[in-house]
Amino acid sequence: MINGKKRLGLKEQPIFSLINDHLIDYPSPSNLNYFWGFGSLAGICLVVQLLTGIFLAMHYTPHVDLAFSSVEHIMRDVEYGWLLRYFHANGASMFFITVYVHIFRGLYYGSYASPREATWCLGVIIFLLMIVTAFIGYVLPWGQQSYWGATVITSLASAIPIVGDSIVIWLWGGFSVDNATLNRFFSLHYLLPFIISGASIVHIAALHQYGSNNPLGVNSTVDKISFYPYFVVKDLVGWVCFAAFFSMFVFFYPNMLGHPDNYIPANPMSTPAHIQPEWYFLAVYAILRSIPNKLGGVAAIGLVFVALLALPFINTSPVRSSNFRPLYKKLYYLFVADCFLLTWIGIKPVEEPYIIIGQFATVYFFIFLLILVPLLGHLETFLLQRKVKTQMA
Repeated sequence: MINGKKRLGLKEQPIFSLINDHLIDYPSPSNLNYFWGFGSLAGICLVVQLLTGIFLAMHYTPHVDLAFSSVEHIMRDVEYGWLLRYFHANGASMFFITVYVHIFRGLYYGSYASPREATWCLGVIIFLLMIVTAFIGYVLPWGQQSYWGATVITSLASAIPIVGDSIVIWLWGGFSVDNATLNRFFSLHYLLPFIISGASIVHIAALHQYGSNNPLGVNSTVDKISFYPYFVVKDLVGWVCFAAFFSMFVFFYPNMLGHPDNYIPANPMSTPAHIQPEWYFLAVYAILRSIPNKLGGVAAIGLVFVALLALPFINTSPVRSSNFRPLYKKLYYLFVADCFLLTWIGIKPVEEPYIIIGQFATVYFFIFLLILVPLLGHLETFLLQRKVKTQMA
C-alpha cells in the first residue's frame, strides 16, 4: 500500500538526481562556444592518466638500478605496454594543452571575475598540483634528463632561508638524488592524481553554484538551455577532434614531445649539455632562469601562482568579456605571445641574446597580471564615464 504517496521515480533517487541536475537538465548559457568544451576535455585527460598510470604501476619498479629497465620491459615485453606508456607520456602533454587553453579562455572572457572567485582559485590550485605531479612523473623513467632535472629543480629549495637545506634533504630522503628520492616520487605520483580528482569535483561544484560564464560576459539567467542534448553533442565534436589529435601523437609521433636524452639511463657522473624540463614547464623555467639570483628565481615561480590566485581580487573592470574591451584584448594577445616567447626561451641556452629577451618577457608577464589588469579596469571606467558625460552635454 502506497498510502497516497507517489512511487519514487529514477530521477528522484539521489545518484540519478545528481546526474540529472548536473549533466542533463543543468541550465547552461545558450551562447557557449567550443572553448567551453576544454573543461570536459581536461576531465577526460585526467581519467586517461589515472587509468594508464594504474596499469603502468603494476609493472614499474621504483629502484635506481631497475627503473629504466622496467620501463623498457613495459615497452617491449608487456602486452600493449607500449600503448599504455605512449598514452600516459603523451597524455600528460594533452592534459596540459587542454588546461592551458582552459586558462587562457578564462583570462579572455573574464571567467575569474566575481562571483566565480572560488572556481578560479580552485582551478589554479589544480594547475599547481598538475605541475608537481607531472614533474615527479617525469623523474620516474630515470633517464638522463629525469635524474638531472630532479637534481636541479629540487636543489632550488636550498635557496629558501633557514629551512631550505632541510627541505632539500627531506625531498631527497638523504644527501643526494638516489633510491629514496625515486621511491618518494613514485608514491607521490601515484597519490596526487586522486587528490587532483577530488579537487576537480570541488571545482565543478563551485562552478555549478553560480553557473558558467559566457562569451558576452553578461548575466544569462534568462537565456539558458539544458546541458543535454545541446552541449553534450557540441562537446562530442570537440572530443572526436581531440581524440584524432591525441592519436596522431600516440601512433605516429610518440616521442616527438619527449627529450632524446631521457632514453639514456641516468648517469650521475655525466651531466647533459643542456638540462631542460618538458615543454609544458618551459615558460616557468624561463622565468626562473631570467632572475640572476637563485632565491629571486624561486620567488618569481611562487609569484606566478600568487598573481593567478590574486587575479579575481585585483580585477577592477565591470566588464568581463574582452569582446567589449578593445585595449585589454590587444594587451591580452600580447600576453599570449609573451607566454609562447617564454616557452621558446626555455629551450635555449643561458646566453645572450636569450637572457635579455627572457628578462623582458618575464617583466611583461608580471606587469600584465599584477598592474595592467587592475589599471585597465579603472582606465576603462574613467573613459566610459567621460564618454557618457560628453554625450549628455
